[in-house]
Amino acid sequence: MDAIVETKNVCKTYGMNGVSVEAVRGIDLAVAPGEFVAIVGPSGSGKSSLLYLLGAMDRPTSGQVLFEGSDLARLHDPQRTTLRAKKIGFIFQTFNLLPDLNVFENVDIAMRLGGMGRSERLRRTAELLERTGLTARAKHQPRHLSGGERQRVAIARALGNRPNLLLADEPTGNLDSKTGAGILELLRDTRTRDGQTVIMVTHDFRSASYADRVLVLRDGRIRGETALKAGQNTTLALEQLLQLELQ
Repeated sequence: MDAIVETKNVCKTYGMNGVSVEAVRGIDLAVAPGEFVAIVGPSGSGKSSLLYLLGAMDRPTSGQVLFEGSDLARLHDPQRTTLRAKKIGFIFQTFNLLPDLNVFENVDIAMRLGGMGRSERLRRTAELLERTGLTARAKHQPRHLSGGERQRVAIARALGNRPNLLLADEPTGNLDSKTGAGILELLRDTRTRDGQTVIMVTHDFRSASYADRVLVLRDGRIRGETALKAGQNTTLALEQLLQLELQ
């Protein structure tokens, strides 16, 4: 398989107050298994709209979105729901944790909905909490956690069903720079350790510098892209990305 997820001339138009807004305009994109791709652009550039199309959370107005070779538009809603539950993990800027559940329960519930057996869920949840440094916080509810801790819970939950694709929508947007760097290191470690494919959208070039490949999105179109070298330091990566932004 050459690409885990691919778009072919994909477009998304929204109707707002009788006015059509083109959020995504004819994007061709292919992401290889195990790749970490960052899509960077300002607010309103179409980043989140593209991410929701890639994650089967929305349907294109035209064009195709292929996941592991299957056209997502041809799937019925129950099939799309099953796909998202078992093969795609989501991480959001606002964490989207259930406030009445503790950390352990927030991670466990995604696996329960995915149909995983109880004993495997308990083992997997404990493993993910240890991996994300949250074992000591397992019985705490989200309101008692810092922003970085809540985002680590969200990552642990997203990894629960061992998804093939991990999608992150501004995962460091509500975090300070030091905490955000820790979250980005965790995402990069996930790709390295498990071979997970990661697609992250962000407005921040410093965050994008953690990826293998960076795409610049403006006005719903890809305006440029660059590959970053493994082990490249952040300063050099930012200089490279700045040149891309100026193109």
